[in-house]
Amino acid sequence: MTLEKFYTFSQNSEYLYGVIAHLLIKIIIMIKLNSLTFFIAILLSLSVSVFAQEPEVEMVPADVDETIYVDTDKSVINWKAYKVAGEHYGTLKIKEGVFVFNNNKLVQGTFTFDMTSIQSTDLQGEWADKLNGHLKSPDFFGVEAHPTATFTITKVASRGAEGDYKITGDLTIKGITKEIKFNALMEGPSATASLVLDRTDFDIKYGSGSFFDDLGDKTIYDEFDLDLSIQLK
Repeated sequence: MTLEKFYTFSQNSEYLYGVIAHLLIKIIIMIKLNSLTFFIAILLSLSVSVFAQEPEVEMVPADVDETIYVDTDKSVINWKAYKVAGEHYGTLKIKEGVFVFNNNKLVQGTFTFDMTSIQSTDLQGEWADKLNGHLKSPDFFGVEAHPTATFTITKVASRGAEGDYKITGDLTIKGITKEIKFNALMEGPSATASLVLDRTDFDIKYGSGSFFDDLGDKTIYDEFDLDLSIQLK
């Protein structure tokens, strides 16, 4: 090889090496850019995946109170009162009432009783009218001043069996409120209960041997019975 050819070859080689080096630099830059882009894409993908996958929340049904009204036309309260010389019995109407249930369990209730409806059923005619009038007078329930009585359930405790409850609540008669407790049974749309009340707790003292002496056979006992038969709508 002559000096001239060698010099030409050297120049061509340097140019070729320069082109190759330039291409390599571009390739490296492109690889780096692509790698960075790829890396960023991965990060974005992971971020979207992480934020998109919200934790699963177990849907628990909220406790919902269910209100059921009393069918006053089909419900009745039977009362029985005692005296030395015998007894009397009759009925009393429920004016309005409501039971509140939570998860099919009784939790609350309010009731209004129509005291003007109180009547005896063991007597007839004039004797019945006379007793009914006396029960509505101030000697007993004073219905002109106190036409209604109320009861509000404040606590309900299960007695073990389904629908069998111990009820605690506030009974108001003649404007006087007393806490009472009794057992009640609920079977389907029916509720029944029996309880004994002391009338003197509500300032009904007529003929009471606890407050008056020498009444003899005219004595009327303080305690009287109530049997509730309630139908729900």
